[in-house]
Formats: sequence, C-alpha cells, structure tokens
Amino acid sequence: MKAEINRRSMLKIAGTAAGAAAIGAAVPTVPASAAGTAFAHPGLLHTRADLDRMAAKVKAGATPYTAGFAKLTANRHAQTGWKPNPQATVYRGVGSPQNYAILYNDIHAAYQNALRGHVTGEDAHLDTAVATLNAWSAKLTGVEGSADRFLAAGLYGYQFANAAELVRDHADFDLPRFQKMMLDVFAPLSEDFLKNHNGAVVSNYWTNWDLTAMCSVLAIGILCDDQAKVDTAVEYFKHGDGLGAIKNAIPVVHPDDGLAEWVEAGRDQGHALLGIGLMGTFCEMAWNQGIDLYGYDDNRFFKAAQYVAKWNLGGDVPFTPNTRDKGAINGWSGTETVSEEAPVDPAMTRPVWAMIANHYTKRRGLSASYLTRIAAKSAPEGGGGDYGPNSGGYDQLGFGTLAFTRDRSTKPESPTSPPASPSPASGSGSGPDSGAAPATPSPSSSPQGSRNGDLAATGSSDLPAWTAATGLTAVAGGLLLLRRRARANRDAQ
Repeated sequence: MKAEINRRSMLKIAGTAAGAAAIGAAVPTVPASAAGTAFAHPGLLHTRADLDRMAAKVKAGATPYTAGFAKLTANRHAQTGWKPNPQATVYRGVGSPQNYAILYNDIHAAYQNALRGHVTGEDAHLDTAVATLNAWSAKLTGVEGSADRFLAAGLYGYQFANAAELVRDHADFDLPRFQKMMLDVFAPLSEDFLKNHNGAVVSNYWTNWDLTAMCSVLAIGILCDDQAKVDTAVEYFKHGDGLGAIKNAIPVVHPDDGLAEWVEAGRDQGHALLGIGLMGTFCEMAWNQGIDLYGYDDNRFFKAAQYVAKWNLGGDVPFTPNTRDKGAINGWSGTETVSEEAPVDPAMTRPVWAMIANHYTKRRGLSASYLTRIAAKSAPEGGGGDYGPNSGGYDQLGFGTLAFTRDRSTKPESPTSPPASPSPASGSGSGPDSGAAPATPSPSSSPQGSRNGDLAATGSSDLPAWTAATGLTAVAGGLLLLRRRARANRDAQ
C-alpha cells in the first residue's frame, strides 16, 4: 500500500467506499520510543479509518449514520458562510469581561465544517474550518479570568486541537502557528492546574476540572507530537492526586452488580454527565494512539459509565457517602460531605453516550444494557448549538451517532488492532452530558464555601486531601514509564 495518501482525493465521497477497505489493511505498529514520530494522524477523536467509515456509510444511506449526518448539516455552525471573530484575549469567569462564547462558537464551527467536509468531500467546508482556525492562531495571545480560565483552557484546548487535527495537512492550514498558539496559550494553564490546582487543596475542585485539563494536555500533546505531554496526561489519569484520576473519580466498585460509583453523582446530574463525557473523550483520544485506558483497572470506567447510564435512565444505584476537603493551601478551609446521589431528570441529555457505548459493545463485544439503552434514547446525537445556548451545551463536540457508530468486530479489538473495513450495514448510536461551569467562591468565603468547589486562590498544591467515607484515598503513584503503540504510521493511518 502506498504510504502517502492524497487526502483531498480520498475525501471525495464517490470514491470513499472503495478506498476504505484498502485503508483498513494492517500496518506495522510503532513503539513510542522508536526514532521519529510515533503519533498516528489524524489521531484524536477520529482516525482516518473513522472518517472513511462515516463517508462510506452516509454515501450508502445506512442508518443511523444518515440521521446523525442530518443533525450535522442542520446545525448553523456547520455552514460555509460562518465568519470567525478572533479575539486577542479570551476571558471566562465572574468579574472579567467575559467573551468566551465567541471562542467556543468558532471552535464548534471549525470542527463541524471539518467533519462535514470529510464526510462529503466538499472543499468549501474544509476551507471554512481552516480559515477559522488560522484567524484565531493569528490573533489569540491569552486566556484570562477568574478560576474559570482553567475551564476555558481545558475545554477549548482539547476542542481546538480536535478541530485542527482534522485539517492538519490541508494546504492552507498554518499548522506550525496553530501549534505554537496551543503550546503558548492553552497548555501552560492546563498543565499548571494539574500541578497546582489554583493554589487550592487538591480535592477543592470537582472531577470535571481535572478532566478538562487532562483532555487539553493529552490532545495538545498528540497534535504537537509532544510525548512528554501525552505521558503526563496518561500518568495523571492513572495515578494523579486530584479527583480527575480514575480511582478518585470512581472511588467505589460494586463487583456483584458490575457497577462503579461516579463521585459527582453526589453533586448533580449535569456535571456527572459532563464528567463521563470528558473521561470517555480522554479514553478515546488515548485509544487512537494505542493506549487502552477504556479497559484500565479491570474496566473501571466501563462500570462507572454503566452506573451513570442506569442512574440517568431513572434506575436505583448504590451510593457511598464521601467527604472532601476544600479551601486554599495555608488559607481558608472547610469540608463537604455528600451522602446520597443527586436527583435526575430522565429527559436531560448531552452527546456523550454513542462513543462510550460503541467502544464497549462493538469494539470489545461486551454486554452493556444500560449504555445501549441510553445511547439509543439519545440518538441521533447533535453537537454544539443543539443543546441550548449556554456554555454547557458546547462542552462536547458531539455528533457521536455519525462519528462513533460502528459495526461489531468479529473479535475484541485492542488499540493496536487494525480497524475493520466499513460496510453499509447499520449500527447503533446515541448521547447526554454537561452543565454550566460552577461558580467561584473567593478565599474570603465562609469555611463551607460553595458546593461547586471553585476557588480564586493562588499557590502550589499539596498531597490529596479527599477521602471517602469508606476510607478510600487517592492513589499516589510514581512516574510510570509508558509504552504506547500507534495503530498506523503517520501517513498511512
């Protein structure tokens, strides 16, 4: 197979079905330590095989892909008439001249146009995505605001990287300048948050705060071929001190019923959905670089996803009371105990389920009744702009029915397995999620502070303070030497 593939020719929808089978052929895996880049591109939420599968299925009129694609084409962000409005500084948080909605709308326009261009082969959509991304990399120099600036850097960092990854070899895309913006503006904030947590005790910030930063660092690392950033993000997922590390986000496992508690189920439904979506996003991006975190620690995330799915379907789930420390290091302090899961609205939905359900049921062949049901209930998934005008409706890139529906593998896949060739047969799809960013109490707040756990403090982090009522504590791990395999080489993915 010729290693270098002309992307424009492969994108033309008339030839996609025939080309997909050839692209699905096995190629040698590449260890991370090998000379030269070991990163597969495109290789964040979507691989080359994924993009070819979407195009082939839509061309064949297969369901539910056509319904998912209809959601995309109907979205106002997915139109070639979109005009970007880049800013020199983006602000998010109370007390600042907030303009971050401009950024997330432009990111979703870039992503949606890029995805639409890959499915149809229409250059105008790819050109619109490129123009939007180039406009921002030519102007943006900073993300500022209250503690919410870390949410902005995390959410929009991983989303920006995903949009750019879809057009990284477009002739008009200024990839080096975009990479520089990501490394200078977004990565430092996300890396600093994971290290210092804005000067707060490590458990002060809920799980979603860590997960946004983790997604940003991982996505930027892959986009920029930066192994150290990828290693940092994966190591934090496995052994981090904060609530985003997997054993802190999912502190209790119930082996008898195959469920595991998501810690933010004791907070509220919207943020629990956001967290499940973010951890799924993290696992999917890692998977596409040959790192299996979906199956880490005996499928711990699978058990938590089933738990949140069952809970959001109105089912009864167990919940273990837990207490977390809050406050600033050497400053105000307090604790919060959560004793039961929050109430749910079965109608609440966000586009998070198709990706997770398809991984476990189609790639891995597992039985996942709750994931399957909630994915079907949420289908077809839309994206930014389809779930309300506020920021919570833009926390996921979405369109999982189109992007993540897949045929069942004949054997369980591993991250290094070559992807199966697409066929016109139908599959399954779906999705829910997010919620608005929590408010930020100041260091002068009462000791109890806010249940949302944000803090406008500065300084360096200490060891984890969070403990569950069962006595579970965060796992502090040493640096883990990560061995990673890519599915394919850079040009032939």
